[in-house]
Amino acid sequence: MELDTKYFGRISYAPEDVLDFPNGLFGFESEKRFLLLPFSGSQGNMLCLQSVAAASPAFILMNPFSLKPDYTPMLSPEELKLMGVSHSCELCYYVMCVAREPVGKSTVNLRCPVVINPELHRAAQVILDTDAYHMRHCLDEFSSQEVG
Repeated sequence: MELDTKYFGRISYAPEDVLDFPNGLFGFESEKRFLLLPFSGSQGNMLCLQSVAAASPAFILMNPFSLKPDYTPMLSPEELKLMGVSHSCELCYYVMCVAREPVGKSTVNLRCPVVINPELHRAAQVILDTDAYHMRHCLDEFSSQEVG
């Protein structure tokens, strides 16, 4: 299948590469199918969550562990059930990034990660039940030693 994307132009993809978001994303509840596309040169730490319905919406995601190695997202029992796992550590996590100039003023949302079960191709955006993480962490907050 082929798709026009926001950041990569026209690409080909296989149906089995599509992630299903049963509840959509916050503010985009009707968007339920996405591709996860890595940006070149990012070593998998920066990706695009690209809708398969159209070139927009497309979101920039980052690997939170490359920014904050001690990041410990814990899902509720209901969220774990939705994702088809028993433990939070069985899932992959990414955080939304809002790009700004200069880059250090870009923000990431550690409170509401995108959670993926790669085996089931199922994903969700969740709100973590903790005050340890916020919705707008500036990239400047993370020291150069933490940024992988």
